[in-house]
Amino acid sequence: MRLGAAYIRIDTIEQALRETCAISVQGEGYEMAYRLAADNLRLGISVVADSCNPIEMTRRAWERVAIETGAQYVNIEVICSDARQHQRRVDTRLSTVPGLKLPTWQEVMGRSYDDWSVSRLVVDTFSRGENECLDELLAKISDACAPLSFSSASDE
Repeated sequence: MRLGAAYIRIDTIEQALRETCAISVQGEGYEMAYRLAADNLRLGISVVADSCNPIEMTRRAWERVAIETGAQYVNIEVICSDARQHQRRVDTRLSTVPGLKLPTWQEVMGRSYDDWSVSRLVVDTFSRGENECLDELLAKISDACAPLSFSSASDE
């Protein structure tokens, strides 16, 4: 997928902090990501921020970054509506970030999660392929942000 956007992934930032700074990461990864996003937005580069984002505080912080830089933003929630499928995915996935220890199903279920208080685009991945979900998301973004333009192409 190519949107001409900077891709900022919390897992990558947090793992780098753990490895290079030998710290127990709390909010530092998000703080770094907000600053990277703001730098890109000020340059006129769109940003895709990839994070679990289960709490209201971090969701509002991403919005503040966009507002402070004069950028438009879209909240997106990706879900799997079937608990068994969700658990299977969590239990069988492999990390794509070297050194990152992925959470167990029990850890995922034990996370704090705030209900959304603002509108967002929701994509349910249950029983659907990645490309189908991506097509749906891009259509929803296009509808929500009609003045924005972007292009999409498959990765090699």
